[in-house]
Amino acid sequence: MSKRTVIPFGPQHPVLPEPLHLDLVVEDEKVIECIPQIGFVHRGLEKLVETRDYNQFIYVVERICGICAFGHSLGYAETVEKLMDVQVPDRAQALRVIWHELSRVHSHILWLGLAADAFGFESLFMHCWRLRERVLDLFEKTTGGRVIFSVVKVGGVCRDIDDATLRQFVDVLDGIMDDYRQIMQTFLKDSSIQNRTKGVGFVSKEDAVDLGMVGPFGRASGVTYDVRSLGHGGYRFLEGFEPVVGTGGDCYERCVCRCTEVLRSIDIIKEMITKIPQGQIAVAVKGAPADGAEACHVVEQPRGECYYYSRGNGTKNLERMRIRTPTSYNLGGMTKALQGCDLADVSNIILTIDPCISCTER
Repeated sequence: MSKRTVIPFGPQHPVLPEPLHLDLVVEDEKVIECIPQIGFVHRGLEKLVETRDYNQFIYVVERICGICAFGHSLGYAETVEKLMDVQVPDRAQALRVIWHELSRVHSHILWLGLAADAFGFESLFMHCWRLRERVLDLFEKTTGGRVIFSVVKVGGVCRDIDDATLRQFVDVLDGIMDDYRQIMQTFLKDSSIQNRTKGVGFVSKEDAVDLGMVGPFGRASGVTYDVRSLGHGGYRFLEGFEPVVGTGGDCYERCVCRCTEVLRSIDIIKEMITKIPQGQIAVAVKGAPADGAEACHVVEQPRGECYYYSRGNGTKNLERMRIRTPTSYNLGGMTKALQGCDLADVSNIILTIDPCISCTER
């Protein structure tokens, strides 16, 4: 007769770089149920909105997560701009898209390196992070930072990118694309990777919709939702954007979606560089949000839709700032993907989902 046992997974685990804690209910070597324990690293960042004005708080938002730093500053700034009815110049919106997609490239290549390391591909891990350094060099050249950029502000951006540097972007990204295609094919065509990922951690499209899964996690199961398709901000300049959508719903399909999104983001950056308008990069923002004014906004972070809500009280300190991150959406899907899997596959399934605990524990 089989006996059920509860096995703690994390918060310290050699595969996971963040403190994710799961209680796994196992029967022999099968996971019957997964109970996530989220929130024991409470940072209280959203509470700081009461003591920092709306311009200062953008630097707090960036520090929610180092990998998603630019996306958080972008989502926060666009929410406050909507709250105060600020019209951002077209060039600033285009520059935001370039940096945001570059951040997506950086995030996905970082993920690919960590996934390769978990599967035992040490050399592939180093090659991925070698490419990532070239992306971070572009960030450093244009923003001055490699992790925290502080280039977005309410009303626009703090720095411009000249035409010569934009041409350098294209040259570097073309070089990255050639090397990256080789790395991607090595990762996706390897038989040992396929044996560990195909048919593992399956989530159907119906379950993905019911559980509200977002990002590559949801799109790998056939969910076509991508915030970039809505044309917010500078994304309205794109022609015929199509999200990367799979049908397999398993770990392998999630790897394919993320790997392909890097190529899609590079194409978006190159298209935006050819269309970037001239003009100013910011407008002066004066005053404070009206008392009782509310605004919400969504941004497609590397891991999926991130929702922002803000409320003013007549002062420069907002009354409320609420952020719901992609991993907050995807926790239900993660528990579904882990149900019925082998205990040995737990770490691989979690890595293909790519949860961000730093974003979740705000």
